[in-house]
Amino acid sequence: MEYSPNLDTTTIQGRKKAITFSYDDGVTQDIRLISLLNKYGLKATFNLNSELLGLDGSLIREGVKVSHTKVKPEDIRHIYAGHEIAAHTLTHPLLPQIEEDSEIIRQVEEDRQNLSRLAGYEVAGMAYPGGGVNYNRRVAELIAGRTHIQYARTTVCSHNFTPQRDLYQFRPTVYHIMDGDRLFEDGKRFLELDNNEFSVMYIWGHSYEFDIHNTWNQFEEFLRLIAGKKDIFYGTNREILLSDAYKAAAV
Repeated sequence: MEYSPNLDTTTIQGRKKAITFSYDDGVTQDIRLISLLNKYGLKATFNLNSELLGLDGSLIREGVKVSHTKVKPEDIRHIYAGHEIAAHTLTHPLLPQIEEDSEIIRQVEEDRQNLSRLAGYEVAGMAYPGGGVNYNRRVAELIAGRTHIQYARTTVCSHNFTPQRDLYQFRPTVYHIMDGDRLFEDGKRFLELDNNEFSVMYIWGHSYEFDIHNTWNQFEEFLRLIAGKKDIFYGTNREILLSDAYKAAAV
């Protein structure tokens, strides 16, 4: 899973467009999601809470009870093979509400270290846990300056494809469920892009959300729409965000 730079720093493997996915919490629905991604040759990054791995659970979303059982620690290397494992903090707290800098650092860096041991490689990225205001500049600067995390995804959607200079307050393109038709709208706009700038479509969510209204088939339609394009590189967050092409294009 180490990134291998290509000589052309404006593309990844000759492609000026890239698509990546990011999924949080490390729930067992990830297994079904990965099967779909693999079917279409797509890659994702999965953000896990190392101290919650293996716990059974459920939650209520939109009046529907869905499973929120976490994958077992001994299974993650097999489950996420071919994709990327990233941090999500040890226990999923809202980081801006933590007063002590040392606790924010511990939640992030110890999670990264735990997952690195389980994954068998150095974990590089993370997603901020929780909804609403789940990050701020103080938290981002602590992570950038005092952990080994190299990028951190927020939940604030941009609905654009321009590479961003600040990888510690990274804004995804679109949320896969709650943005409704925006997923397909943004996807079609991305496919139609024909410019000379490196561009990225970044989709995020939680795999258990497909169980709320059984939208697995609709999501597979989206995967079918975007897959197999010769001008698009399909990679993990790490492969794309840490690439020379992304860094060169970031504004």
